[in-house]
Amino acid sequence: MAQTRRKLIGQILKEQRWIHEGHVQEALAVQREKGGPIGRILIAQGRITPAQLQLALGIQQGFAVVDLDAVTVPPELAKRVDASSATVFKVVPIEEDDDGVLWVALADPLNIHFLDELKVLAGCEVKGKIADADAIERKLKQLYGDAGAGGSMKGVLDEVRKGGPIDASDKDAAAHAAPVVKLLNYILFQAVRDQASDIHLEPFEHEFKVRYRVDGVLYEMEPPPLALAIPLISRVKVMANLDIAETRVPQDGRIELSIGGKAVDLRVSTLPTLFGESCVMRVLDRSVVALDVDRIGLTEDDKKTIDALLDKPHGIVLVTGPTGSGKTTTLYSMLNKSNDPSMKIITTEDPVEYDLDGIVQVPINEEIGVTYASVLRTILRQDPDIILVGETRDLETAKIAIEASLTGHLVFTTLHTNDAPAAVVRLIDLGIAPYLLAATLNAIVAQRLVRRVCRGCRKEYEPGPDVAAQLELDPQELVGKRFAFGEGCEECGRTGYKGRVAVFEIMQITPRLRRAIQENWPQGRLRALASEEGMLNLRSAGVRRIFEGVTTVEEIVRETFLEG
Repeated sequence: MAQTRRKLIGQILKEQRWIHEGHVQEALAVQREKGGPIGRILIAQGRITPAQLQLALGIQQGFAVVDLDAVTVPPELAKRVDASSATVFKVVPIEEDDDGVLWVALADPLNIHFLDELKVLAGCEVKGKIADADAIERKLKQLYGDAGAGGSMKGVLDEVRKGGPIDASDKDAAAHAAPVVKLLNYILFQAVRDQASDIHLEPFEHEFKVRYRVDGVLYEMEPPPLALAIPLISRVKVMANLDIAETRVPQDGRIELSIGGKAVDLRVSTLPTLFGESCVMRVLDRSVVALDVDRIGLTEDDKKTIDALLDKPHGIVLVTGPTGSGKTTTLYSMLNKSNDPSMKIITTEDPVEYDLDGIVQVPINEEIGVTYASVLRTILRQDPDIILVGETRDLETAKIAIEASLTGHLVFTTLHTNDAPAAVVRLIDLGIAPYLLAATLNAIVAQRLVRRVCRGCRKEYEPGPDVAAQLELDPQELVGKRFAFGEGCEECGRTGYKGRVAVFEIMQITPRLRRAIQENWPQGRLRALASEEGMLNLRSAGVRRIFEGVTTVEEIVRETFLEG
């Protein structure tokens, strides 16, 4: 029997009368020239919306389409899926048929594996139909109200307690228990909603802590019962395909989810502790990361400098700073700026954090010998124009990066140093000859992330002499200046801050600095010369941000320091 061919997306969109044949032919011409899925091309051309494409994909995969606005969902049926899970999965229960199958409306047909999760929660067979994403949002609000926006930890824990005690000795069964699934769904949804970068699940002797890192600061949630520590962390390990029976050694894994309609990547790390396994999930939500040079916090002068660096045909650009200072985002933004069909860009990263269209990305795997150095050698035979080395960890990697720049490639890489001049000293300490470094280095960018003052509760004030002392400035420099702070509101979770912005120290390698590097000047003299050559240090760049009302004195004092 011949296999039925799936309908083409263009054909389905025409049948729905959202486009006509002329639109399809225009999109196909673009596809032949530049490549890419035809649905995405039609969205870029303004012919269809993302919601229309999702519906078409659902029809292509055999889903029936349901008009949710015409469906009445009884309250008893709505209770078959809890508010947090319905919001996380973006599903609405719509009917239960005579065979006991629960039918739900889905927004995204590519996430049908979540129907298996819903089977655990609903305790029955679950099947899906496709519906408009906006209609699902409206119905979720109608059915669950505020609870549909996440509810509260107390409400979720009350639901969990109603489910009765969970036998933690059977880890697999505990990991699949409906109360555990509900609790983890809630924790994940809250983290993504609050734009947390990390989720910490930490068992102690008498309590089980759940903490989120938002804008670089850890906040503690209401603690779940200690008895849920093993089941909850086992649940995470199951989702990350880790060995739930092994609790004596650290493990690392990855979970790909769609949470609240957003594609989210979770990097999972478990660590054996005195009172059980501690688990940290790094949340990689591309929708909240601005991979755009114009949006990462550069001043107009800094943008011009970065543009000039990207136009250079070869050389090395170093981005330096501590862990979590936004180095990867800055590098990705630079690559995106250079990303066009005329440029071959290859990256080698550990791990690859975000997929970038049109860029070849290679993950490091040291366990099987795929190291930065070994990959770099191969990359040089792949005819690249621009190379990104995720981190320069050793002399061999540094030497190959320098070799790449000497043979006509533009190389981007990172180091862990406190400021730009320290990066020169670090590379020479690794064993790089000063004359080679002087010949290849184009610039060093040091950076820090500071919290932004919340726009919703922003207030201005006139700084006094004590503020000048904090910043180690002459009081005369503050005359007539207005600083800002956040009073705290619902939008920022009463913190006074919402989001973060980068502060940059850009050390361009001028002829004088090149000679100083070649002569192996000490760090202090290099810093002084760089300042003479126009480098604005991190503290001064931070003070500018305070003057602009973007951040606060406390943030700049916490994240930067003045060199003696």
